[in-house]
Amino acid sequence: MAVFVALGAFLMTLAGGWTAQRVTDRRHLVLGLAGGLMLGVVGLDLLPEALHAAGDEVFGVPAALLLFVAGFLLAHLVERLLAARQAAHGGEEHDGRVPEVGLTAAAAMVGHSAMDGVAIGAAFQVGGGMGTAVALAVVAHDFADGFNTYTITSLYGNDRRKALTMLFADAAAPVVGAASTSFVTIPEGLLGGYLGLFGGALLYLAAAEILPEAHHEHPARSTLLCTVAGVGFIWLVVGLSG
Repeated sequence: MAVFVALGAFLMTLAGGWTAQRVTDRRHLVLGLAGGLMLGVVGLDLLPEALHAAGDEVFGVPAALLLFVAGFLLAHLVERLLAARQAAHGGEEHDGRVPEVGLTAAAAMVGHSAMDGVAIGAAFQVGGGMGTAVALAVVAHDFADGFNTYTITSLYGNDRRKALTMLFADAAAPVVGAASTSFVTIPEGLLGGYLGLFGGALLYLAAAEILPEAHHEHPARSTLLCTVAGVGFIWLVVGLSG
């Protein structure tokens, strides 16, 4: 049942990526929406879940928040190291961005989608009602995952073939994750730490890359409205699935 439900996440992820590639003539609006979706996912979905799952404190600070900050710094460090490596070897950049950073970020999205599938499988092990609630939440926000995966990969100068490859990997990941729960159980604390770390990395991409690029050439109100709409959409999804 969990794998069957995960197929819905597969289709929703593809729908999100298809939408992102079809509106390239409104690139600033796409980036504005993607930034809002990412901000909403981090602040309204990932971080609350991380704080709930990884409740331990380290020197008075929740472990999930420490990993959240670590994820932000790690994303910044990886970007700088890849940029320096690319420059040292005379590699190609796209508007000052290194394509490998986009692929690394998209790979992180794929990993997160696999964990979504694990969450579906684990919830169905608890009970059908819990599984249905988690599945609806995952399927709903997988549209945003597909949208963001395609957008991030393309933003860093990767060609359409690579962007589509990462999109399909992201779509398949929940199915693989759901199937894996037949063999593996992930401790709640470890899952919470992962969510905190991933949330920090995602916030870095939204705040340092996606949103500045969205307003670089088109500092329009419509772009800002798309960002607010993205956050609002995630809020709606979280509220309906809560």
